[in-house]
Amino acid sequence: MTALTALAADTPSLVQSVDWLAITPVVVPAAVALLVLVADLFLPEARKPVLGWISVAGLAAATAALLPLRAGDRATFCLTADPAACSYTADHFALVVQFLVLAGALVTALLSVTVVRESRIPAGEYWFLLLSSAAGAALLPASRDLATLIVALEVASLPAFALVGMRRGDRLSSEAALKFFLSSVTATAVSLMGVSLVYAATGTLHLTRVADRLEDVPGGLDTLAMAGVALTLVGFAFKTAAVPFHFWVPDTYVGAPLPVAGYLSVIGKAVGFTGLILVTVIAFPAYSDVWGPALAVLAALTMTLGNTAALRQSADRPHSAVRLLAWSSVGQAGYLLVPIAAAAYSGRDQIGSTVAYALMYAAVNLGAFAVAALVARTKPLHRISDYRGLYAERPAAALSLAFFLLCLAGLPPGIIGLFAKVTVFRSAVDAGLGWLAVVMAVNVVIALYYYLRWTALLFRTPQTDGETPARTKAPWPVAAAIALTAATALILSGAPQLVLRFAAGSLFPL
Repeated sequence: MTALTALAADTPSLVQSVDWLAITPVVVPAAVALLVLVADLFLPEARKPVLGWISVAGLAAATAALLPLRAGDRATFCLTADPAACSYTADHFALVVQFLVLAGALVTALLSVTVVRESRIPAGEYWFLLLSSAAGAALLPASRDLATLIVALEVASLPAFALVGMRRGDRLSSEAALKFFLSSVTATAVSLMGVSLVYAATGTLHLTRVADRLEDVPGGLDTLAMAGVALTLVGFAFKTAAVPFHFWVPDTYVGAPLPVAGYLSVIGKAVGFTGLILVTVIAFPAYSDVWGPALAVLAALTMTLGNTAALRQSADRPHSAVRLLAWSSVGQAGYLLVPIAAAAYSGRDQIGSTVAYALMYAAVNLGAFAVAALVARTKPLHRISDYRGLYAERPAAALSLAFFLLCLAGLPPGIIGLFAKVTVFRSAVDAGLGWLAVVMAVNVVIALYYYLRWTALLFRTPQTDGETPARTKAPWPVAAAIALTAATALILSGAPQLVLRFAAGSLFPL
């Protein structure tokens, strides 16, 4: 018995401690999702709107839970034999992206309250899916092993398929959900194949350990490792809507409820780019000579095709406003790829430029979708021409949308958009990617045309055809979402250093 006791004392414990405070931003939306799903079974139909407010409160609480973690020095689910290898790390990179995800989901929830109440959308299922997706999206930036990364990616993505198809009896919604599902499942299958090959070559799933072992891969496994890296990157390129993996975007945005389209344009994109950043700069720096040029080419193709397609949208075509925002988001994805490609040449500190740009983009793009949701209440065809004379009908909404579009274009008074583009441009120049900087400059000029064309339309004389345009009072949750995003964009334009400081230093621990 004494020998057994001594042996037990010398054997390291296999029980991992859990830092509950570190994982609170993920646990809260997941717990509220379960609460909403159960409450939906017992609430009468007339009381179902309360589920939306519970969800809004849960997302607000999850966002507030980031404050105690602001030091960025927590980690949990670490290996007992190697405390430095952890599956969950609440560093500054994770916290910033979690703030983007949870705050964006909060705005989406505000936009959804009215849509769920007025449409034929089952409330319990909708809020459960939105909260579940937000929990997965919040988990992903803190994931530091490939298994957790893939699980988080799917927890964020799978509910989104159902959210897109929530409008029962709508053919566009069903087609959009199917196209989104098939493309995402393909991406997941490719990613899993890549991860399995990387694991076969390295024998580990933790990102830091993968990086160490890829530095010295045996000759017989080098081809296997390179194939694994390539397939993993291809899978994440699907999630970011990079060309040529972008084909699902326009139809999905058109078929989805507008709050869900806004959610996908910001949170869905953040999920893809976060995963891409983690696998490139943390796990695969040894193969930067492979993924660096590939991502640079993808960035150039993505921004060019996205902006060119947005330029071709006809103002009178049904759903043209949503399609323009969809193609614009593809073009913006190209800009977001630039600093990641630059990190292959000049170090992972360039990643801060992508994070800074993503924060700007999240605020203004969600704001644009919020105004679109308001306009769609009286003009459901979602045409760009429907916005003609919006200033005469809704001055505050028109001014907000004009400011959002100017931020996306990078023009004053949208100072934050201009500064964010400059930081991305500078990352390409500093990395020696002069040709990519030129391509970006050309695309910024192309984008100016369609952003300014839409902006000018807001202040033109409305075409009423002798009829007084219908006026309805804006639901206060939609008005609150517009006001919140507009105030955020104004504050960031007045004090751009609040965001741009992320571009000046490393977000990852040394």
